[in-house]
Amino acid sequence: MRLNDMKKLFRSYIDSFSGLRKEIWLLALITLINRAGTMVIPFLSLYLTKSQGFSFEQVGWILTFFGLGSVTGSFLGGRLTDVLGHYKTMAGSLIGSSVLFVLLQFPQGFWTFCLGIFLVMSIADIFRPAVFVAISAYSKPQNRTRSLTLIRLAINLGFSAGPALGGIIIATAGYSGLFWVDGITCLFAGMLLLKLLHPKRAVEEPEEEITNNTSAYQDKLYWIFIAALMLFGLVFIQYFSTVPLYYSEVHFMNELEIGLLLGLNGLIIFLFEMPLIKYLENKNLGSLNYVIIGAILTALSFLVLNLTGWIGILIVGMFLLTIGEMIAFPFSNSFALVRSQGKKRGSYMALYSIAFSVSHIFGHNSGMQLIDNFGYDFTWHTMMALTIVCILLLLLLKKFLIKETT
Repeated sequence: MRLNDMKKLFRSYIDSFSGLRKEIWLLALITLINRAGTMVIPFLSLYLTKSQGFSFEQVGWILTFFGLGSVTGSFLGGRLTDVLGHYKTMAGSLIGSSVLFVLLQFPQGFWTFCLGIFLVMSIADIFRPAVFVAISAYSKPQNRTRSLTLIRLAINLGFSAGPALGGIIIATAGYSGLFWVDGITCLFAGMLLLKLLHPKRAVEEPEEEITNNTSAYQDKLYWIFIAALMLFGLVFIQYFSTVPLYYSEVHFMNELEIGLLLGLNGLIIFLFEMPLIKYLENKNLGSLNYVIIGAILTALSFLVLNLTGWIGILIVGMFLLTIGEMIAFPFSNSFALVRSQGKKRGSYMALYSIAFSVSHIFGHNSGMQLIDNFGYDFTWHTMMALTIVCILLLLLLKKFLIKETT
């Protein structure tokens, strides 16, 4: 009986991947390779403080330029996708960022590193809006949420391997090895894209007819959604900038241990996100309700960090964050795609990407400044409070959407 149950569970897991087009799988493969190599990012705050000797305040400002570059890249990505198409835009971003990641190890001064991280993210994040458009083009409407989830699965599978491998590289070859690996993997991903996803080989869905010329920038309700996402993103990114410092300074974990703990996030997502999304889709509670649930779990992940000094609570916090992320991100993306139907989809996807880029501008810096001035406990309570504001905005949006449809 137990063996049959295991077979049934395994079959259900495999079935959750069925029905997705070949192009989506190829796009996921390319994303996996690219994301596995982007291992500098989770270790950036540690690299800047330990290897480069920057203060928390300086690191906060450097990461602000990280966010400014991300906003610039997302905006350019949307524009270039409209002009050149998603294929050329993604390829140019991958190949360009491969060179810049290698060069990023050489800046030494504060302002040169600010400029370097700005340029890297400006080129690297051109990729993001183009991916959303590619998913929309290659997936059937009924499979879009799962297609988005598969891309996220590839991202997080790469992320689970990336930090763990990054910790090993730092322990053996130092931080400079990370930059070389990042550059090589980005180049390899770009070459695969050129080889496997050429538009002549892909059969895209017919282009959706625009029946409403409204852009995302004119959609007032969508702006409420974007404001909530900015707050959620600001809180979420703490786990990949300030929280690693908390692991190091308060719990005395080394880079390898931190990499393994961060890798747990990607491993859980790899094992459980696709079946979870398929299960939740069948429940059909609505995208916004799922985003709210994800935000609640994320708030709890910060609450537990202040409950005890037991090191095991870090795993509990990571688990809560991961489940919240698994629910919130696919359904927030799905909401954006549905909201953009019949409208100027490029503007909606660009603004969706920019929401998280803006989070990088303020999130890293504010987190660093809060820690520097008030300590970790106060910072985690603040992040929980911001998540509550995010939830209230989503509830307000839900109320307005009900009025809009009646």
